[in-house]
Formats: sequence, structure tokens, C-alpha cells
Amino acid sequence: MSKNSSPQFIALIASLLAASLSSIGVGIFTLEVLATAANFVLVFAVCYFVFSYLLKEFIHDRIKLIYKNIYKFKTQGSKSYGALNKNEADPIGAVSKEVVEWMLENRKEVNELKEQENFRREFLGNVSHELKTPIQTIQGYIHTLLDGALDDKNVNSLFLNKAAKSTDRLAELVTDLTSISALENRGLLKTESVDLVKLTLDVFEMLEIRAKEKDISLKIAKQNPKEVIVEADKAKIHQVLVNLIVNAIKYGKVGGSIRVKFFDMDKNILTEIADDGEGIAEEHLPRLFERFYRTDAGRSRDQGGSGLGLAIVKHIIEAHNQTINVRSTIGIGSTFGFTLKKG
Repeated sequence: MSKNSSPQFIALIASLLAASLSSIGVGIFTLEVLATAANFVLVFAVCYFVFSYLLKEFIHDRIKLIYKNIYKFKTQGSKSYGALNKNEADPIGAVSKEVVEWMLENRKEVNELKEQENFRREFLGNVSHELKTPIQTIQGYIHTLLDGALDDKNVNSLFLNKAAKSTDRLAELVTDLTSISALENRGLLKTESVDLVKLTLDVFEMLEIRAKEKDISLKIAKQNPKEVIVEADKAKIHQVLVNLIVNAIKYGKVGGSIRVKFFDMDKNILTEIADDGEGIAEEHLPRLFERFYRTDAGRSRDQGGSGLGLAIVKHIIEAHNQTINVRSTIGIGSTFGFTLKKG
């Protein structure tokens, strides 16, 4: 709203009109220019003062309540709210601006709540599905054994082993959910100087047998330095490397390779883990770090895992106040990169 609709402007127009009408009347009856001019000035001054005062008080007293209510809603009663300035040139405009800002904030909050509700609903559905599968498997084998298969030496060990595998998967799922919960609660990181090259070689050694099963070679790029020091939680970053390299092994091609590269980014170190597997379609990339998100649900479950590995990686990196990203091309492979503060 422009200042042309302010109380002062309205009082000015009304005073000019009143003074003009009064002066016309005086001029007609007295025919004296001086008396007419004096009347105009006097009436204008009195009317402007009276109209300005009445309009300002009228508007202020009524809009003040609206203004206070807006601040009460905006702060949800937890903070003190501002008062409407009595000398505000355009109180209606000021309140109108507050109402628009309030409306936009509320709309943003409503949209965020809707997104959170959709995420919660999807998350609960995914958790239920992920828990249901191993529980039903365990239940099925145990009931079969109780119904008589326990005495059958040909199947009892087989059923118990399958039930045990489902139990392990269930335990892994609960452990990963607990890890995410702890990271979301911003558990304290035990930061120290960590050599990423040495840590990566330790992970390679740990996953060597798993990689050999698919004849996949694990390599650190030749151009990398022999030592890359960062400030980080060693155990957490070890988990990040394990999760990313295990993921690369799962979806890498037989006879392929996984390469780890380090890049100096001034204050940070960028670590990239690249595979030459089948790649990930572009439409999946924005949601890849969501809990339980799978690009191919059936195939992913066959590969094992809880579906929380990349979500844990994202939470760990963000707990270090750093970023993680992914780029991928179908038929060429995928590259995951994350940054850490240089040590």
C-alpha cells in the first residue's frame, strides 16, 4: 500500500477540502481577501491537526490488536512481539506487509510439514516391509521345524541356517537404524588426524576376499600422494569407506575395478570412489541417499544389506559438516565423492 493512503495524506485532503469550502463561504459574505485567506489558513491548520489525530488514533488502536495477534502467531507465544509504531506513516501498509510475510512463512511451514508427513509415511512403510520379510522367513522355518521337520536330518540344519541368516539380516537392520538415530541426534564425533590412504588400504584388506569373489580389483590411483591427512572421526570414516566400497563391489561388474582418488580442495580433501559397473539411471540420483531407497528393489534385496548403507554414509559426512555427491552414467559406472576438512 502506498503512502498516498496514509492517515496524513487523508487528513491533508480532508483539511484542504474543509478549508476551501469554509473560505468560499467567508469570501462570499465578507468580500475581503485577507479575511478569506486567514480563514483558509486557520481552518486548514485546525482540521489537519484534528483529522490527523483522530485518524491516527482510530487506525492505530484497531490495527494494533491485529499487529499483536500476528506476532503472537508468528512467535507461537514463546517470544516477545514487536509493537506497532504509533508514528508509523502507513500503519495499514505495515500490517499488510506483516500479513503477507506471515502468510508466506505459514505456507512454507505447511509445505515442509506435508513433505515430512510423506517422508514419515514412506519411511514407516519401508521399515514395515523390511522387517516383515526376515520375520516371516524366520517364522516360516521355525513353524516348519516344530511341525516335524526338526526330526528330519535332511532339512533341519538347512532350515536352521536359513532362519539364522534372516536373523542376521534383522540384526543388521536394527543396528543400522540405531546408527542413523545416533547420528541424527548429533552424537559427539571423536575427531583426530586420520590418514585416508592408510585407512583406505585397511578397508581394501578387509574386503579383499569379497572383491575376489567377483574378480574385482581394488586400487588407489597412482597419482595420489602416499599420505592424505584429514581431521575426522576415524571409526566413522572407516564405516563410510566400507559402505561405499561394499556398494561398489555389489553393483560392480565381474572382472572390473574400483579406484579411490584424493583431491586437494584448498581447505578440504575430496575423496572419490569410482566403479565401472552398470551405472545408475539419472532419475534415481536425487533420492539415492534416502533410507531404504533402492533403484531396483528385487535385485537390491538379492544382493543383501539393509538398504541403509548410503543413508548412514550421508549422515556421517553431514555430521562432519561436509558434503557427499554422486554422479553416474549407465553402462560406464558410478562415482561417489565426499569432502573432509584437511588436517
